[in-house]
Amino acid sequence: MKPPRIVWAEAIDNQTLVIKFTNDEFRQYDISKLLHNHLFAKLHNPVVFKNFRIEDGGYGLVWDEDVDRREYELWQNGISVAGGDVAIHLEHTHL
Repeated sequence: MKPPRIVWAEAIDNQTLVIKFTNDEFRQYDISKLLHNHLFAKLHNPVVFKNFRIEDGGYGLVWDEDVDRREYELWQNGISVAGGDVAIHLEHTHL
């Protein structure tokens, strides 16, 4: 089974993403375990971490030509969260 693609994503703190997929499910993905890898070291900087884009077609998140995460990784290793929980969190972080 192919994983759903990404339709929306936002950093909710300096190491956590919330991602909405094409099946309307939300997953929370913590990058902290990646930060030990030198390839992801630049994501220690919160400004860099929060500056990503969704790859065309929703196939991944891209920070630059060297740093990305595929939709499969984000889907498989993300933690399922309810859409209502995401909305409440985003309301509080954007006040």
